[in-house]
Amino acid sequence: MQIDKSQVLDLLRQQGEDDKVQQADQELPSTVDTEQHAGIMAKLGLDPADLVQKLAGGAGGGLGGLLGGGR
Repeated sequence: MQIDKSQVLDLLRQQGEDDKVQQADQELPSTVDTEQHAGIMAKLGLDPADLVQKLAGGAGGGLGGLLGGGR
């Protein structure tokens, strides 16, 4: 599953993980693949499945093609 890096950064900020925002910004590509980048995400304390669930639930379905299969 692919997620825009800005959404990951926003989630970290919302969780009060400001110290990890800069690290994530430096280490993650602009489009994060939850499988390919699972190791980096684990270093940041993020679970890919939990991340997808939080983003999908918190965005009210507004993630468009990123989580919807890119029709």
